[in-house]
Amino acid sequence: MGTVVKRGKTFRAQVRRHGISRSATFDTKASAYAWVEQVERDIDAGASGDTVAPAGATFATLLEHYRDQVSESKRGKRWEVARIHRTLRDPIAEVPLARLAQPAVVAWRDRRLKQVSPASVQREWNLLSHACSLAVREWHWLVENPFTGVRRPPPTPPRDRLATEAELERILFALSYQPGQRPSTITQRIGAAAVFAVETGMRAGELAKLTWADVAPTVVTVRSGKTAAAMRGVPLSPVAQTVLCGLKPDPVDLTARVFDLDASQIDSLWRKAKKLAMIEDLHFHDLRHTAVTRLAKKLHILDLARMIGHKDLRMLQIYYNESAETMADRLKMD
Repeated sequence: MGTVVKRGKTFRAQVRRHGISRSATFDTKASAYAWVEQVERDIDAGASGDTVAPAGATFATLLEHYRDQVSESKRGKRWEVARIHRTLRDPIAEVPLARLAQPAVVAWRDRRLKQVSPASVQREWNLLSHACSLAVREWHWLVENPFTGVRRPPPTPPRDRLATEAELERILFALSYQPGQRPSTITQRIGAAAVFAVETGMRAGELAKLTWADVAPTVVTVRSGKTAAAMRGVPLSPVAQTVLCGLKPDPVDLTARVFDLDASQIDSLWRKAKKLAMIEDLHFHDLRHTAVTRLAKKLHILDLARMIGHKDLRMLQIYYNESAETMADRLKMD
């Protein structure tokens, strides 16, 4: 039941129901109680006061709307859609929006923590919370974000896995690739992409989108958006240039993709090659960590951040994974 409290010459009415909180001020006590009764009826009926969610809408309805209207235009569409579809199989998807509140989020969090790592739950949390925020601010499907005020899973340490020289040799052997050769199979192109990633620190998605129009003799241009601010030049080492020489067709179609791969192919074929090479727990993205750690020995930190594409220098602390023992050895050499 809502409450009505006299404040000076006015009456403040407040309703808290199913995780929804609303308040208003009235000149008369009767008006305040009438408003309380109406708001409670609206919430129970699923109208949530002034929200305009479709009749009978559930959290699944909200997520499907987000998937179709928001995820569709994002660079991370593939991963967002996968996480949304996973959530649609969870009991939280069946909760009516009128009853979507913190207890439902807590139950979802606890279920997921029993199934996946805290880091995975954090990524799903960010997506679902953002969808709810849009539902509050732009769609008016919710009055408040049910994720607000709920305790997040504990943070996990940044991943610090690096690829060793021996591991790189084994996985390139499994992919039948050596820098400079002309790849004749898709697995060999994965090998070329892996070597290029170690030399440049580029992400799998950036490699997949790279076209010959982006390639100059000593630099490639990474385009993460349509504006000049969303582009960066990546200098090429001699090994990286050798990889491109082996890939370059004759004649060159400037619109063609350099590696002729998409991000999903890189991910799946890398997993197969890793298994064939009997290497444990080495993600393709770990090659970016490996590249940053190597490049940090050669480049000034500002040049490194520009090459890798980090505007916040603190992000390099996540990717730079030089061990304390190795730094101690370098101090001896100085």
